[in-house]
Amino acid sequence: MRIAHRICLLGFAGFLILCGSTSAAAKTPPMNREVAKLTYAPEVPPLITRSKPAIVEVHIESSVNEMELAPNLKYRFWGFDGHVPGPFIRARVGDVLEVHLTNSDSSGMPHNIDFHAVTGPGGGAKVLTGVEGEEKVAWFKLLHPGLFIYHCAAPPVMDHIANGMYGLILVEPKGGLPKVDREFYVLQSEFYTKEPTEGAQTLEFSHEEGLKEHPHFVVFNGRVGSLTGAGQLKAKTGEKIRIFFGNAGPNLISSFHVIGEIFDNVYREGDLVSVPARSVQTTLVPAGGATVVEFQLEVPGTYTLVDHAIFRVEQGAVGFLEVAGDPRHDLFVSKDDPEPCKGCLVHP
Repeated sequence: MRIAHRICLLGFAGFLILCGSTSAAAKTPPMNREVAKLTYAPEVPPLITRSKPAIVEVHIESSVNEMELAPNLKYRFWGFDGHVPGPFIRARVGDVLEVHLTNSDSSGMPHNIDFHAVTGPGGGAKVLTGVEGEEKVAWFKLLHPGLFIYHCAAPPVMDHIANGMYGLILVEPKGGLPKVDREFYVLQSEFYTKEPTEGAQTLEFSHEEGLKEHPHFVVFNGRVGSLTGAGQLKAKTGEKIRIFFGNAGPNLISSFHVIGEIFDNVYREGDLVSVPARSVQTTLVPAGGATVVEFQLEVPGTYTLVDHAIFRVEQGAVGFLEVAGDPRHDLFVSKDDPEPCKGCLVHP
């Protein structure tokens, strides 16, 4: 049965058609193959230009890496490809996602991926579970367009998510998305840590704090300050911006807001089929959910990305979009120069 099942999968992916009648096989055209261009936050892969579905080959590695979580504090992240969040995957409805997942975690811990974009038991997690040194391969046809979370679902699922094993997959609708000038990948998540011992430079995960839903850090793109300083987003006036925003949780709802902007379009719940909501100030994104927002940039200056559950700014949920361009005194002007905002986390 395992051999037969594998043959069916191979046929489904366009390699070999042995399921069903031979006449049906003869009418099934072969699908083109491409290796997915994966990017890491805040970068997004380029728009898809092909017109026909393809087999999209994705290679991902699960591993454990010690990296910075907050200034002068490191954390032992469980992640994909050595990044938190994991890679951004871009495909199109009707594509077949061919996933190669390799486990490089020397602890012997199993890892897998549950794709919220996949139709089938566990979002593919059960057929992708492997331990150190194993490569698991599976094929999934993408039936629904949208922006979706993916995450590790090996037990205990909450620990794997809380430690950094998540990312976004975009399934473009038929015909693709309208062109914009810049696209960004931003993902919010929480980290639950034990109180550090004196002089400790590496924080430890706390399952107990996760149960209480008391995060020590709420961050964008895996660490405090990822979108500040040298990491802040950059754009120019006159450009149209699209942000693919996800919330990995594992517990909290995000109230995503950009200070000084109104979203022209909000594709709520990552829904790319319905008419988007217009002129939205703040949008809710549940744990395990995503949204797409678009807005035009008219006035130069610094714009602030926040979770408007505003105390979370002090936990790390803040980033900046620096917009260059000529002043627009027809839209934004004042008698006095801006006052410095000493110690303010949201108005640099």
